[in-house]
Amino acid sequence: MTLFASPPAAAAAACDVSAAWALQCTAFDAPASDQLRVQADVLVCVNARGVIEAVLHQGDPRRQAAQAAHAAAGTLRSLPAGSYLLPGMVDLHVHAPQWPQNGKALDVPLEVWLQDNTFPLEARYRDPAFAQRVYDVVVPTLLANGTTTAMYFGTVDNAGNQVLAERCLAHGQRALVGKVAMDEPTQCPPYYKDASAAQAVADTQAFMDWLRTHPANAQQRVLPVITPRFIPSCTDALLQGLGDLAQRTGAHVQTHCSESDWAHGHVLARTGTTDAHALHRFGLMTRRTVVAHANFLTPEDVALMARTGASVAHCPLSNFYFANSVFPARTGLQQQLGMGLATDISGGYSPSMFDACRHAMTAALALHEGTDPDQPSTARGRAVQGCPARIDHVFALWLATAAGGQALDLPIGRIEPGYAMDAIAVDCLAPDSNIWLWAGEDSDADVLQKIMHNATRANVAQVWVQGQQVHTRT
Repeated sequence: MTLFASPPAAAAAACDVSAAWALQCTAFDAPASDQLRVQADVLVCVNARGVIEAVLHQGDPRRQAAQAAHAAAGTLRSLPAGSYLLPGMVDLHVHAPQWPQNGKALDVPLEVWLQDNTFPLEARYRDPAFAQRVYDVVVPTLLANGTTTAMYFGTVDNAGNQVLAERCLAHGQRALVGKVAMDEPTQCPPYYKDASAAQAVADTQAFMDWLRTHPANAQQRVLPVITPRFIPSCTDALLQGLGDLAQRTGAHVQTHCSESDWAHGHVLARTGTTDAHALHRFGLMTRRTVVAHANFLTPEDVALMARTGASVAHCPLSNFYFANSVFPARTGLQQQLGMGLATDISGGYSPSMFDACRHAMTAALALHEGTDPDQPSTARGRAVQGCPARIDHVFALWLATAAGGQALDLPIGRIEPGYAMDAIAVDCLAPDSNIWLWAGEDSDADVLQKIMHNATRANVAQVWVQGQQVHTRT
């Protein structure tokens, strides 16, 4: 781990005293996978567009004047003792409509889970009233847990997708929302599928146009994303049509890729190649593509994704339930594979990205050390094979913030000039906190480690998106 105690040169930009506000705080972020940056007692200047304009440290000749100007204007804020600023969490894979079944049906195989539980629930979102009832819980819940950006799978029906996008706008969350496309009759129930490939592509285009021109979305805080559910649910005609749309518009793409033994084998049998190569053949593997899970990528798949700039949404918790495997995050990074972190609601039961960080560390440790007690320690795990897999809390923070922003090609996930002020205040002294700080014993780096291992929703005191406060703990 590399510890940065001072800001990069870019932070030397002057603080514009006409900025909307400034925050005095100690900030943690992870600009790279093994780099913890501690910015102690800094003044974070946020301009009227909600962008961080400067991070001024003690001793900076501009600090005193900027602080005095904001104090005089009534735009100076500060975090209380025991509170720390972190980048907002970026959840790269959320099934918003599955929230009502969250925590249920985790004891059945993926294909059974879909057919018997998920598809009947998702079909209900053609009713906008039902959609609003659910989404007015989902979006605030994720914000309260510190998720400032979420990449959402919607449903087949655009009535519900429009409600989801509007609830994100209303609650202030940055989001990407996709109309789910699925038309393969052998895999989709007749009551929940697109009428045809052509209709699915047309409905996807219509939703994209509607969202981009929505009067409340002038800042494009909520973006559309092309969303084939996964190859088994889509005909070749649909995949090709969506690929053409992606190439024509440059829009984001999301789907599932090599998620389970069943899904991986199904695609191989049907297409004669892997998910990644099939998606590429259809034009769906782009710089703005995020594929969920990807546990069974081959070396050729990894090389392809690294070359195209596509990324993986690592879903450690749901991978335990439905993939029966662990995504090798550290190995993927060494091979220049883009990645980020995700909860995969409701395949993963926790809406907390802090939990996702912890599950990622646990999964990587299991992969590194091995888990089969019948094997000798000299043959158990990837560590003895010369392929280190373990990750720590700094790597996990990077996955959940800066890496997610990079995967989405958005300026989020860091506390530095030029990045959106998407951030959370973590209160370690909250009444129901599981974090205990020892005065005189814990360094700033120790505090961050305790936050990553123990923070819960109770610790998320304030949440900002694009400089606007969108959640305050009651």
